[in-house]
Amino acid sequence: MFAAPLYCSPALLAPEAPDVARLLLLAPLLEEWVMRAGVQHWLLQRCRPANALLLSALLFAALHGAAGWQQAALVFWPGLLFGAAYQRWRDWRLCALLHGLCNACAIAFCGS
Repeated sequence: MFAAPLYCSPALLAPEAPDVARLLLLAPLLEEWVMRAGVQHWLLQRCRPANALLLSALLFAALHGAAGWQQAALVFWPGLLFGAAYQRWRDWRLCALLHGLCNACAIAFCGS
């Protein structure tokens, strides 16, 4: 019997079409628009880049807290990656693309 890793939520284990649309399109676009173009941009105007990066990754993880603390802890690391990409290129759409690709990998791994 397959024991699902901690990060494999029900939506990742047996994704239906609405789950896939939410995970690949809606969540990446909305979350990255809010987190990068909004929160991280605001933080970058008020504190050092390293602090803005760390705080935005922590807030990104907290945003996923409803799924459980394990999920929140795991998305901290992609949050750092998306934040670093934003700080380098200042394009939240690139972050949304990376976020969607990360979610696609999670669907592929958990759904197999």
